[in-house]
Amino acid sequence: MRFILGFLSALLGALAGWAGLAALVVMLAGPDRDGGIAMGAFFDIGPIGGVVGLIAGIWLFLRFGLVHAEAPSAGTSGAVPQGKTRLSFPFSVTVVLIVAILGWWGWYELIRSPNLSHGFMTLQVEFRLPAGMSLPDKEEDVHIEVEEASGYANAMLPPNWRAHDGDRKAIIATASLMYKTRHRAVSLTLPGVPTQHWSIDLPSDPDPTPGFSPWRVASDGSPVKIEMHFRLSADR
Repeated sequence: MRFILGFLSALLGALAGWAGLAALVVMLAGPDRDGGIAMGAFFDIGPIGGVVGLIAGIWLFLRFGLVHAEAPSAGTSGAVPQGKTRLSFPFSVTVVLIVAILGWWGWYELIRSPNLSHGFMTLQVEFRLPAGMSLPDKEEDVHIEVEEASGYANAMLPPNWRAHDGDRKAIIATASLMYKTRHRAVSLTLPGVPTQHWSIDLPSDPDPTPGFSPWRVASDGSPVKIEMHFRLSADR
């Protein structure tokens, strides 16, 4: 039992040091939309914190996890009995509770929560420009970003991305959804036009939609009234 609790204490220290140092680096580095800084902080710098946390976890176990019982009196023989050590009940309960909570959270986030029930799903978004507004000449001038939970991804423009709806020009794009979350949004940036944002009204674990949603203007009150609608299809 002592070995198990000592191992768990060391493991918790390593995880705390690894994650804490990586999070500190990401926080100091600022926003990271492409994930490069976060990846480097977790895989390159985080292990240093893991080693420090491992040592700290072992020290905490030896310092607080083991309680030295008082030795009985020597009596008339003059011999000095050796005191025994036992596990600290509060420390043991704390370690077990933390491990249980982290285990449940890891199961929820890494197994149950991130992957949608239908697997990767394709979000097709269409933007309808105001009457008389022209499309950009180059694909590189169109920037469409999909926000899902706390991550960002650039939407893909198919070969037929230049479209129209009657006499109004339109843009077609697609992106993959893969996380269970209630926070989804899409933004569109065109040359000479302020970036516009729309929320994607879907449940955290959505089913495919039967068709496109109604057209909606951006939620940030832009004077350029570009409209957006979307539909969702499943990969399985």
